[in-house]
Amino acid sequence: MSFLHKLGIGVGAGTSREMSRTVGSTIRPRTPGSPVVGGSAPRAPEIVESTRVSNGLKELLWNLDGLGRGKLLDLGPAWQTTLSFFIERGFRVSSEDILRGWKGFLSEEEARLREDASLVEGLDMTPSGRAARFLKENLQYPRASFDAVLLWDLLDYLEPTLAKQMVLNVTELLRAGGVVFAMFHSKKPEGFQRYRVADSNTLQMISSAIICPAQKVYQNREIQDLFGRYRTMKSFVSRDQLRETLFIK
Repeated sequence: MSFLHKLGIGVGAGTSREMSRTVGSTIRPRTPGSPVVGGSAPRAPEIVESTRVSNGLKELLWNLDGLGRGKLLDLGPAWQTTLSFFIERGFRVSSEDILRGWKGFLSEEEARLREDASLVEGLDMTPSGRAARFLKENLQYPRASFDAVLLWDLLDYLEPTLAKQMVLNVTELLRAGGVVFAMFHSKKPEGFQRYRVADSNTLQMISSAIICPAQKVYQNREIQDLFGRYRTMKSFVSRDQLRETLFIK
């Protein structure tokens, strides 16, 4: 059984690795660290299942108020609505769909190993080894270059070892006083959804095909340990079993 299947990630159409998308009518490779500009690439129709009042988003904006021309990193899909929302408020926005990139990385690595099994001898196949190889090519931005990071709920879907290392990397990318907006499921989610900003206190939840199955449900203590280097943590728990949390560096 391949390590991809051990993770519960199927191999098939749509698993090829995608570059970060520019928001325009075309898809172009982007130099790491460069902002997203333009409009969005064509997408298959999505279904907005619902909207949710987001106290976490409201708190994020309160913390960023008065910043002026800040820089924000969105680690989800490059939705035009989200980009426009922050750009209109003076932010320079970069976007990198980490979860899709992770699945593409695993698919590519397994394909190479199928073609040449001898490569296994030169690769560290432990979770920490895979995490190191993935992050060597992703999240490549200058240190202390962002004022805010939209982490969404992607930590729930990553291998715990990768999630831990990624939080460390994101922390290095934040300036002092920078803010991370993250979400955590209180139980293993049955489906998969993406999020985009509708207004200053509302998120749209978009039903989507599963990219990676949920890997872990984090308890409060585990979340505190992950973000131990942050001076402030503030959480908002809602009835939909989704906890929004802000971390201030």
